[in-house]
Amino acid sequence: MNIPAGHQPLMPYLMLPGAAQFGEFAKTVFDAVITFSRMRDDNTTVMHTELQISGCTIMYCDATEDWKPQPANLFVYVDDADATFKKACDNKCTVVMPPADQDYGRSCGVSDPFGNVWWITSIKK
Repeated sequence: MNIPAGHQPLMPYLMLPGAAQFGEFAKTVFDAVITFSRMRDDNTTVMHTELQISGCTIMYCDATEDWKPQPANLFVYVDDADATFKKACDNKCTVVMPPADQDYGRSCGVSDPFGNVWWITSIKK
């Protein structure tokens, strides 16, 4: 199987209101890196963008009349769930589940301003 560099066999594709702001959110909260971006001719609508969080690609675009919003639940491992939870809350996320120790690690959940729910977990050291 041939897969383009920077891609994985399975990647989420999100259709979001305010897709450009989603990219800024992901960079701020999860240290994401934008690896590709294409705007429509109006130069305000995101046609297709790709970002990477810890080497994993998320593709996304602006929701439109023809392409309705399709957010997701996303599970992400981070070095420090508490610190990432705070960054998320400082960037307009709402709490779904406050940080707590679970048998699988320190975990919490937030809903971002774009309709996605992030399950943030760090492994106990």
